Amino acid sequence: MKKSFALLVTLLMILTVALTGCGGGQKEESKEGANKASESKPVSFKLAHATWVGYGPLYIAKEKGFFDKYGIHPELVVIEDESQYAGALASGQIQALGNVVDREVIHFAKGTEETFILAMDESAGGDGIIAKKEITTVADLKGATIGLDKSSTSYFFFLSVLEKNGLKEADVTIQEMSAGDAGAAFVAGKLDAAISWEPWLTNSSQREGGHVLVNSKEYPHTIVDVITMRQDFLKENPAAAVGLTKAWFEAIEFYRQNPDEGNEIMAKALGLKKEEIADMAKGVAFFGKEENLAFFNKESDNTVYQLAERAGKFWQQKGIITEQINLDQLIDNTYVNEAAK
Repeated sequence: MKKSFALLVTLLMILTVALTGCGGGQKEESKEGANKASESKPVSFKLAHATWVGYGPLYIAKEKGFFDKYGIHPELVVIEDESQYAGALASGQIQALGNVVDREVIHFAKGTEETFILAMDESAGGDGIIAKKEITTVADLKGATIGLDKSSTSYFFFLSVLEKNGLKEADVTIQEMSAGDAGAAFVAGKLDAAISWEPWLTNSSQREGGHVLVNSKEYPHTIVDVITMRQDFLKENPAAAVGLTKAWFEAIEFYRQNPDEGNEIMAKALGLKKEEIADMAKGVAFFGKEENLAFFNKESDNTVYQLAERAGKFWQQKGIITEQINLDQLIDNTYVNEAAK
């Protein structure tokens, strides 16, 4: 009896140990599986932009699954007002933003801790100066009354044109207004010239003798859009920045191979007609992998470093910012280089 009881106790102990071992193993495996699931979970963040064809390939990347492919889940947010998207990035309401280099130089200099990770596009004929028939060279702008928006990249473009042609802002009279209002006022004969974009470049001919004096294609690497990210997000999620860059590269390649389908995707996302997107895209040069490698190469000419430095000097001269910017904090070519491998 005692032997039977002892044997029973022994068997129960063995069974308990075996079950505990099995349970412990399952717990460890479960924990391991959870860790793997956590690691594979896409990184979510908010990326804002205004309505512009240059940002359209983001929607190609979303539609074609390139974001999923690289483990990211960016929520694309349209914000039209610069003060709002600048404030949203500064406060951390969004983690990334598509915007022009010269404006982000201002925001960085005023305290937004951000870093440029990749270039999206540049204006290649979509922006310009329209002028009356008597003005045939940039030098002829001296003494002219010109409409432009000082709170937009039009101002930086105009200052760049003046500097290259030996003129100063004081040589002209500026009337501040939006690019659309400037184009309309010019066509109505109320201005000698205007800084605007399409469709006003084409519409300039509606005024007798009206013409495009210069356009952005003649001033490459001046109006360039980049994706900039908050530095705290980058520090915690460097792989997400690389993934976003890879997804962008694939979206540009897809668009180049399938422009009609690409235009359709972008038009639907941005609430425009496909024909409108196609027309807008004619004045834009997209930056794919090769263009980004060149633009983020410190040893090359006409790089993002030189553009940002030039913008910083302009804004210092105008008293808009007070200190020279730290280019190594504002720009990081790591993500482009990693994504291109």
